[in-house]
Amino acid sequence: MSDLLVRAARGERTERPPVWMMRQAGRHIPEYREIREQYSFLEAIKNPEVAERITLLPWDLYRPDGVVMFSDILTVLEPLGFSYHIESGVGPVVENPVEGPEDAARSHGPVEEEIDYVGALLNRLQGSVGDETAIVGFAGGPFTLASYVVAGGVDHRHNQVRRFRARHPEAFRDLLESFADVVADYLQYQVREGADVVQLFDTYAGVLPPADYREFVQPLHERILAAVDAPTIVFVRNMAGHLDLLAETGADVVGLDWTVDMAAARERLGDTPVQGNLDPQYLFGDESFVRERTREVIERAGPAGHILNLGHGVSKDTPVENVKAFFETAREVSR
Repeated sequence: MSDLLVRAARGERTERPPVWMMRQAGRHIPEYREIREQYSFLEAIKNPEVAERITLLPWDLYRPDGVVMFSDILTVLEPLGFSYHIESGVGPVVENPVEGPEDAARSHGPVEEEIDYVGALLNRLQGSVGDETAIVGFAGGPFTLASYVVAGGVDHRHNQVRRFRARHPEAFRDLLESFADVVADYLQYQVREGADVVQLFDTYAGVLPPADYREFVQPLHERILAAVDAPTIVFVRNMAGHLDLLAETGADVVGLDWTVDMAAARERLGDTPVQGNLDPQYLFGDESFVRERTREVIERAGPAGHILNLGHGVSKDTPVENVKAFFETAREVSR
């Protein structure tokens, strides 16, 4: 394996920064919307052939250095006995949420049997992209998953899971432990089935006080990432002042959201590879603006390991032409 993304994730100096986008295969591509007229979201991710078609849409358009499998962070709920569906205009709805401390400690079934469609997708992708393109797998992190199952769905302020932590600290710990166990197994399964790099999305954990992150979440991130025999990326939003906590997880790459100053992150993290962190809304400027801002991020990251990405997922109404400009600019840069 000699592709740019894997080498950069391992800390090697590369001839240019590799580039991919979070939510890369998502809703901004017109062909995706056409496919979704035929399949619901859950039908699409559970059908390996359809999921492969969607995964490859941005690969055909942009030739990123990594193709991220089309899936969802909530698929890993299934081996723990949770059921969920997607409501239009609402988002995920967990049908059997955690209602009290007695629901917290859970064991999980074998992920390779209960969510085998993910492995089937990864197998298909191995035959679809060349060795120069990395296959990117991912999973939701313990706190983010806990936020959904305690609230029964989307809770933008994550108040319900934070109250659960305050009222039932031991049950809160048990719930996070349950998620850590299944996520570790899930990421190992992805690597066995063909993922070259995996990202742990504990996007919402940045709402916790740093002391709570260090006590409840960081040890679980360490455990999950240490179990994976492939380069790993950790992404937590709103951690600008606490990047050291992310570095201490042992991730090979620290993902940065758009609120982090790239030069300051580099000063704080040294040569630790970083990923990010263009503001997704920059892609709504004109093409010259997109190119200029993209070059700025690359320049501020310096010559050390840097994987170019957005600071969060690409928005659904982002112009395809501007996404092309983002990828083209990345490929034009030379170290």
